[in-house]
Amino acid sequence: MPSDVAALPTAPLLRVRDLHAAYGPKQVLHGVDLEVGAGEIVALMGHNGAGKTTTIRTVLGALRARSGSVELDGRAVTTDPVRRIVRSGVALIPSERFVFPDLSIRDNLLLGAANAPRGADSAARLQEVETLFPLLGERATQHAGLLSGGQQRMVSLGIALMAQPRLLLLDEPSLGLAPSIVETIFGRLRSLADTEGLGILLLEQNVKQALQVADRAYVMRSGRVILEESAEKMRLRPDYWDLF
Repeated sequence: MPSDVAALPTAPLLRVRDLHAAYGPKQVLHGVDLEVGAGEIVALMGHNGAGKTTTIRTVLGALRARSGSVELDGRAVTTDPVRRIVRSGVALIPSERFVFPDLSIRDNLLLGAANAPRGADSAARLQEVETLFPLLGERATQHAGLLSGGQQRMVSLGIALMAQPRLLLLDEPSLGLAPSIVETIFGRLRSLADTEGLGILLLEQNVKQALQVADRAYVMRSGRVILEESAEKMRLRPDYWDLF
């Protein structure tokens, strides 16, 4: 074979094509297309009701697509149950602060390891997560329900990371948090994408903050993607607020 033959392009980690979804008779998604590559942070932005959360629920299998396709590493998962999709390496952090309040921080994290790949070293992963978020190690025996909102968000992220996902679906991480906490969390996400190749689909209304950490951005309106653009290009737009 000639040595100058170009390598075939690899499939994106996540590919969504012409996705339609509904709650009963109410159509919510109207032909959504998007992609997330390994090591890439992609922001999905839009006002409340634009269809962002419905998109990730459909990707995860929590809501069955009416039509269209969802692929992970080129494999169709559109009709797969949630558990199988999670086992394929997808983790969701919902907008609410999801922790087990009566369990210690460390026990919360260890529960996340239940969805890790077979043979994964949960002790080593725990050390990595506690290094990433030192507070979680320092307060390992404290009940998670006693933490502040921002600290609980870190626990939620830690639970998801214990499963060693390849794709992280993150819904409104900045909601109700102090700017310094948001900056810390976003900085950690960027580091994970760069060092572990983690693909991240970030749903966010804090446009300015999202564009600082993202590689690309999609804007949704009324269940449709109306724009795809590099984060750098969107940051330079003098009028990006007009998109919402």
